[in-house]
Amino acid sequence: MRDQLSPADTAAKVVVASVIDLLDTGEVRVAEVNPNGDVVVNEWLKFAILLLFKLSSMQTHELGMFEFADKIPLKTNYQQRGVRVVPGASARWGSYQAPGVVMMPSYVNIGAYVGENTMVDTWATVGSCAQIGANVHLSGGVGIGGVLEPPQAVPVVVGDDCLIGSRCIVADGARVGDGVVLGAGCILTGSIPVIDVETGEEVGRGVVPSWCVAVSGTRTRQFPGGQYGLPAVLIVKHLPEQQRHDKSALNDILRDHGVAT
Repeated sequence: MRDQLSPADTAAKVVVASVIDLLDTGEVRVAEVNPNGDVVVNEWLKFAILLLFKLSSMQTHELGMFEFADKIPLKTNYQQRGVRVVPGASARWGSYQAPGVVMMPSYVNIGAYVGENTMVDTWATVGSCAQIGANVHLSGGVGIGGVLEPPQAVPVVVGDDCLIGSRCIVADGARVGDGVVLGAGCILTGSIPVIDVETGEEVGRGVVPSWCVAVSGTRTRQFPGGQYGLPAVLIVKHLPEQQRHDKSALNDILRDHGVAT
């Protein structure tokens, strides 16, 4: 069915565009966390995005002195939406930024959701379908991975009240709970083990639990050629639940563990 569609299918384009508009205004989301804490993917919305690419043709879009050649237009009317956008920032139609969002020179891809009062800092990127909570700071150079195919693939989910440190990479369906501080340079993917340094226990893979400080680390593994350190994320402190982050205290915690702030 998808292979048979083309930009000439105007009726299909109208239907798909109406769904993308729902994503664009935040009325629907590609993925949501259910009451049990599980991430539920609304596959029909991913299908709509995939169909949009099939039904769209390349066009030249001009925005001031800038020219873009793409199938998907950029968002507009930020001030009416209550979103602050610094020159050099852009977001695709079909992504959502809630009121109070600040976008420094950065990029938000289609299907992504960015919650209230979140800052997407300089050169940070929010990939397709990624779900970012409210009151989050995505620091400079953070890379939030995206995923469109397969449609059932779970996107990255970052909870509310998080601080994601500079140059962190969160990708491959990884999940960051509420109130997490992720130290600069962390790499968190769906297969990276997350270890509590107090107990030595691996609490999961690709999931940092809520209200903790986590930093980049290694775990030792023996191979035929020798012993090597493989990437891990280490939980170095648990935080009081629902307590606002004290930035100076957090900086002290991170410095104690040799993490730049």
